[in-house]
Amino acid sequence: MSTRKKITLSTLRNKKRQGQRISMLTCYDYSTARLMEEAGVDGLLVGDTYAEVCLGHPSTLPATMDHMVVIAEAVRRGAPTAYLIGDMPYLSYQVTPEDAIRHAGRFMAEAQCDCVKVEVDRRLVKTVERMAAATIPVMAHLGLGPQSVPRLGGYKVQGKDASDAVRLLEDVRLMEKAGAVSILLEAVSTELAAEVTASTSLPVIGCVSGPQCDGQVVVLHDMLGFGVGHPPRAVRPYTNLHDVLIAAFRAYTKDILEGRFPALEDSVSMPPEEHEAFLLALGRSLPQTVGRE
Repeated sequence: MSTRKKITLSTLRNKKRQGQRISMLTCYDYSTARLMEEAGVDGLLVGDTYAEVCLGHPSTLPATMDHMVVIAEAVRRGAPTAYLIGDMPYLSYQVTPEDAIRHAGRFMAEAQCDCVKVEVDRRLVKTVERMAAATIPVMAHLGLGPQSVPRLGGYKVQGKDASDAVRLLEDVRLMEKAGAVSILLEAVSTELAAEVTASTSLPVIGCVSGPQCDGQVVVLHDMLGFGVGHPPRAVRPYTNLHDVLIAAFRAYTKDILEGRFPALEDSVSMPPEEHEAFLLALGRSLPQTVGRE
């Protein structure tokens, strides 16, 4: 396991001030979290994309608080020093601020998250204010919100025209004033992302929003080359696990079918005297070995 110091909000703020980039990935299980911890990834987002890439749903909406808290607990056990972000699932915060505080509190208390991520715009300023007042650190997710895709009519880049860009920049300022501790920009224009990053003291994490954000986060399955659907073109695949895993599964299946696995020498055998006793108990005896004369 890693021996690095715990990554905190102060760590991320210092990185921004010093012009150092912040690395983040989505993560959904203990084993992968251990590898990310060892590799030195700064932050892990337990994203509601779990519903798509792990459960096979066509959207993020079926993710529940129970799902998210359980996997966040597992990720924290695997990555004790990473900055851990719990993604607030659909309808866990939109109904009332009280719901938002109660559900976010589960991430903080049960899973030991460092903050929670909430898909927001100016309509949720009061909710963010109430969460901040309740000592819940909030990462404000602006731009494309996957939970709003049904309303948006698909995955569309945000902030491509001037009026939308101005509105989104104002929303960022409102979230900072409301007490958000960081910003996540998803699928916004590069120019807008650069302006947001330069105009706020908060760490700004980009998700397919250009290179000028303080840090980047992508969906794990997309960067490993075995994602579902059509990964964003801006996500660079760092390996092709699809082909690697298919080849391994085929080789395994072939070995089973052709009798090469498991091999007898790889199996566990009884001591000879116990085998003999076992056969005697069954009313049988060991076969006699015929020696040479």
